[in-house]
Amino acid sequence: MNQIDNLSINAIRILSADAIQKANSGHPGLPLGCASVAYELWARHMNHNPAAPDWLNRDRFVLSGGHGSMLLYSLLYLYGYGDLTLEDLKEFRQLNSKTPGHPEYGHTVGVEATTGPLGAGMGMAVGMAIAERHLSAVFNKESYPVIDHYTFALGGDGCMMEGISSEAFSLAGTLGLSKLIILYDSNNISIEGSTKLAFTEDVEMRMKAFGFQTLAVEDGNDIEAIGNAIERAKADKEHPSFIKIHTEIGYGCPNKQGKASAHGEPLGEDNVRALRENLQWPSQEPFYIPDEVYENYRALRESLIQRAGKWEEMFEEYCRKYPEMKELIDVYFNDDSIKLLENNIEFWKRGKKPEATRNISGQLLNMMKEIIPNLIGGSAD
Repeated sequence: MNQIDNLSINAIRILSADAIQKANSGHPGLPLGCASVAYELWARHMNHNPAAPDWLNRDRFVLSGGHGSMLLYSLLYLYGYGDLTLEDLKEFRQLNSKTPGHPEYGHTVGVEATTGPLGAGMGMAVGMAIAERHLSAVFNKESYPVIDHYTFALGGDGCMMEGISSEAFSLAGTLGLSKLIILYDSNNISIEGSTKLAFTEDVEMRMKAFGFQTLAVEDGNDIEAIGNAIERAKADKEHPSFIKIHTEIGYGCPNKQGKASAHGEPLGEDNVRALRENLQWPSQEPFYIPDEVYENYRALRESLIQRAGKWEEMFEEYCRKYPEMKELIDVYFNDDSIKLLENNIEFWKRGKKPEATRNISGQLLNMMKEIIPNLIGGSAD
């Protein structure tokens, strides 16, 4: 790892620790442990456009472990997403701030999913991957892969314990959602202590049974190994991928690293100071980020914007060649879907014949799809 990568990774750790300490509330363990994973993903493997957060073909990133929200806020700030500022990071977990304790979709620029209840983000990520599969089938034409993006989801042991994850993963494997990549923050620590207290299963074997390609990275700070695993995941065109990454909760803080106490409470002023010293951070000033780090993130940002620009050129040509598809895209990505339903009063009228609610649900879905063609639904069996 070169010096600028190391500084840029540690900037995520420092901003996260400082914001949580200032708020006197939060979860530093995940941001400290997963900073290298997130940096490598966002810098070298994830297509996103900080200048246009709603870019149609962006890769989606879901922080299923939503308690580690400062990891995400730090990334969004450093990449220059929207109007998110350093002052917003300083207002972490404060009433009406742009940086609430858990990520909220539609509230903070760049947040793709509202997460907090563990495992729920995994279900949403599977849904996003299903949407990508559907959209690509509808809109892509030869030489015009206008819909071609990945969904990445990051979660830890808690997400793997939840039943909702298994249900969603089972469907993902069955459907062969190869554009879905799960990053497993495996640190063997839960809020109570060691995962041996309640969670000893072989998670990789379970994911293989679901139909996932499984990969492992032994060192969560080895960005080369992390990058190689992500590229191997992308290379598999038949299966979703699951990357188990051995991390250390609270990495960099000598008195907290690898301990349950790093999970859900501020490090404490002395420990934040020790974190800076251990990481050889150039200043003890809170929220201080060296100029060369900002310059590195600006360069990464510009590269991402240029990459997205090439897609925009292709998309403009696609729209000229297939104007009917452009019209359909406008329908699919209409923000007024609810109004469309409200304007169809006849739609809600029901007959007098008693019917099972499951049958009524099916009828409603089939009626709604005529108004909202991008609606995808299902039932338990």
